[in-house]
Amino acid sequence: MNILCFGDSNTWGYKPDKSGRFDEKTRWTGLLQKKLGPEYHIIEEGLCGRTTVFQDELREGRRGLDLIGVTVEMHNPIDLVIIMLGTNDCKTRYRASASVIANGLNQVIRKARQNASQHFDLLVISPIHLGAGVGDADFDPEFDPASETVSRNLASEYRKVALQNHAAFLNAADFATPSITDREHMDEKGHAALAEAVYDKIIALQKGLSNVI
Repeated sequence: MNILCFGDSNTWGYKPDKSGRFDEKTRWTGLLQKKLGPEYHIIEEGLCGRTTVFQDELREGRRGLDLIGVTVEMHNPIDLVIIMLGTNDCKTRYRASASVIANGLNQVIRKARQNASQHFDLLVISPIHLGAGVGDADFDPEFDPASETVSRNLASEYRKVALQNHAAFLNAADFATPSITDREHMDEKGHAALAEAVYDKIIALQKGLSNVI
């Protein structure tokens, strides 16, 4: 079973202390592979700074909408697509509401479907919340208090997108929180918790026991 994990820095495994990337034994995608076993193939497609549809003028290739199509084509056939995006869409430069970001997510999903060689199941993950004060000095000035509010509002809007697309839904914020180190990225504990939650969701899906809840 081929499972594509399409996300941003929290899928890539960015370390909150800015020292690089967690290894495959630590990041949630690697832990998920270990939990699922050799009959499953986890395809890691995380990229720092990735958004749903917004163009980052400072870094090219960050729009998920631009890359999801070719990514799906590269890895066809895919049985399950897991999408966890939205944190970078909360940056102040975009001034996007949770509903606008959700509309962007919906476009990404549609593009993925258009480029798939076969039907795939879909798991929409609403990302962890931005931590209080993430935009403070010495943290990440690309965010502000409004960004924090938008991140907390994503789950309700993403659930609607999941329903519209007959997809499963998971709110990562129910299981993991941002590290106190940077108030933005998961630490080792967060990756482990998210891996466990995603594993449980996949097993439930395989048994036909879970839909969007």
